[in-house]
Amino acid sequence: MKNKKNLLEQLKPLTHFSKDSLCQLGKQLGIADTTVDTYISRFLKYKEILSLKNGLYVSSDFFRSHRNDISYFYYLANIIRTPSYVSSWSALQFYNLATETIHSITSVTPKITRNYDTKTGNYTYQTIKESLFSDFFLMSKDPAFPASTTLLAKKSSFEFDFFIASPSKALFDLLYFKTRQFRGIKSKDIKILIEELRIDIDEMDKKEQAKFYAITQKHIHNE
Repeated sequence: MKNKKNLLEQLKPLTHFSKDSLCQLGKQLGIADTTVDTYISRFLKYKEILSLKNGLYVSSDFFRSHRNDISYFYYLANIIRTPSYVSSWSALQFYNLATETIHSITSVTPKITRNYDTKTGNYTYQTIKESLFSDFFLMSKDPAFPASTTLLAKKSSFEFDFFIASPSKALFDLLYFKTRQFRGIKSKDIKILIEELRIDIDEMDKKEQAKFYAITQKHIHNE
């Protein structure tokens, strides 16, 4: 019982942990792997830890203490499926460009499409080809990672680093998936789509707007 309590205490300050790392920690405490397996089952049963996916967890205490920090959810989204970056509705909300309330975290990955419905939230991953897995960056509080003026306030309000699409790429990704890779879409349709989705593109930086229209033009069909 003492070993079980000691192991749980070791988990509380961790942002997340895997079964393998838990077994390594168990060895340091003199706990056999089979016993660690038993503890994991009990921790889950009594909701002392939460499962992010098979073999990946977070302590309930750590999650509760950070559940109001959106950067933690974006950080977890990066961790649950790698490589990936937060995009689409989730990124547009982060930049205050979307008015729709979206409860799941949407990310883009070169891996197959997948959804994880967990006790910490819902995480959706959409597949994009390697050539379009681009134009994202690490959002970090570290001064070595500069941010635009519009993001400085946001940087001071979160604790965790995460990869996120640029505003232009977030909007591109949203339309890319919504239109099934711009099938049947022409240039004149883009602004109509943006209005229908209630995206406030006028609030987007002018350079980002230009980037969005430039990349979109490469993928629409104007025959």
